[in-house]
Amino acid sequence: MRIQTGIEGFDGLVQGGLLSERVYLISGPPGCGKTTFCVQYLAHGAALGEVGLYVSLLECPQNIINDMSNYSMNVVNLIKMQKLLFADLGPRLEYGFIDEFSEYVTPDYEVGRSAVEHEAPSPATVFKEIAAYVAEYNVKRLVIDSVSAIRFTSKDVTLQEKEMTRFIRNLKKLGCTTILISEMTDPTAYSTEQFAAHGVIFMHNFLYDKTMTRAIQIIKMRGTKHDCNLRNVAFTDKGLAVSDLLD
Repeated sequence: MRIQTGIEGFDGLVQGGLLSERVYLISGPPGCGKTTFCVQYLAHGAALGEVGLYVSLLECPQNIINDMSNYSMNVVNLIKMQKLLFADLGPRLEYGFIDEFSEYVTPDYEVGRSAVEHEAPSPATVFKEIAAYVAEYNVKRLVIDSVSAIRFTSKDVTLQEKEMTRFIRNLKKLGCTTILISEMTDPTAYSTEQFAAHGVIFMHNFLYDKTMTRAIQIIKMRGTKHDCNLRNVAFTDKGLAVSDLLD
């Protein structure tokens, strides 16, 4: 089964959409459109009746909501309908109490179930909280922003890789179609999550012929015919739109 992202010009590049109940990774530098891509993906599903959850480990969800409200994604109304949820699992332990949207955004979890205050949450803690949201709200689309913010319990690189692999393998069991955001800026610097994910999408933002250019590149997409060429990306009133090959 293919899950449409709702991003103009993208689904046609991956045989109609993402394969359901799999885990994908989207990476790229600041300003390339990662957040917009993911919220657009969730909002499209929410409009179709599929509950979407955006888990933030870095940015305050209210800031994301404000920014994404500039697009015609109907974000605020989808939140009020409880089709689009935002959860703050960052170091401040704010579980989605987002001003006037709090009753629509997340359930009232007991403070203290996450990591020690001012520390980044561990993979196990993040998974536990996400699993609770998925079970209570029947979440079908999931975004985690970002895996770069997860705190590992060991300084041993080998153990960190095993911990990340275990985290992604458990995410695959939740029954959601998941997108992980990564802050990686070099598509050739391969990481554990790139190998463990079913698909890897890289977004670019670079100087090209004296002009700042945004582009998208599908590095990996298991079970899907695709190429690895760069395609232009533009921000529109509806969100991102993918167009022709980058010359």
